[in-house]
Amino acid sequence: MERSPQTELAIEMRGVAVGALRDQTLVVVEEINWQVFATDYWVIAGLQGAGKSDFLMMTGGLMPPLAGTYKLFGEEMPIFEDARLKQRLRMGLVFETGQLFNQLTVAENIALPLRYHQNLGKPEARERVQPILEALELGPLADSTPGAIGRNWQKRVGLARALVLKPELLVVDGPLTGLDLRHISWWQRFLNDLSRGHPLLEGKPMTMVVTAADLRPWKDSARHFAILKEKRLSILGSWSQIERGSQELVHELLAT
Repeated sequence: MERSPQTELAIEMRGVAVGALRDQTLVVVEEINWQVFATDYWVIAGLQGAGKSDFLMMTGGLMPPLAGTYKLFGEEMPIFEDARLKQRLRMGLVFETGQLFNQLTVAENIALPLRYHQNLGKPEARERVQPILEALELGPLADSTPGAIGRNWQKRVGLARALVLKPELLVVDGPLTGLDLRHISWWQRFLNDLSRGHPLLEGKPMTMVVTAADLRPWKDSARHFAILKEKRLSILGSWSQIERGSQELVHELLAT
């Protein structure tokens, strides 16, 4: 996709180092120099233990970089101040495990950002949630609790919750991990629809950053690819560039 000279820079990292969630003094990725422009669709792969989740949690603003600078839509991250919260909410974060509240129903989990950030009452929040329940095929599960539904559906509820505030940028940790083939196909199709412009977002193309264990399932969806290996983020380019490449780290992840 061609970018216009006016395309907004959604993510900019310069010399960034990422700490581990379990021990933020432990460096798992360093010297990240990376730009994500509005409407880009990135997939970042890495073997187990490469730091994919740590990297995405830092990108999601849950912890600060250990070094360097990270800007989200031009604002220094992480953003914790109430005065800058509107800028932070331009990004939605989807956890690999869903991170749902078991004492709340599916519909209540999805409505939580509306109740917390927009102070909506239950009836108004439920009305806003209904189109998302329908679009993500979660309607029949709306009054169930997370413990009563399978992991396939729990992950989808996590996505619904991230979409309820209609962010411009979606950051998704390992969406295909642990899913059966039917749900894998759904995620690939739905994220592709979001990238191009989904009715839930008034047809506006969404900026996407996704982590994965394998690049291959994304070759027909994402437009930009990178790999985390040996504490470095290596930019690979488009799929056609990957196929032409001969880097050892590419072959390691693409090996059959």
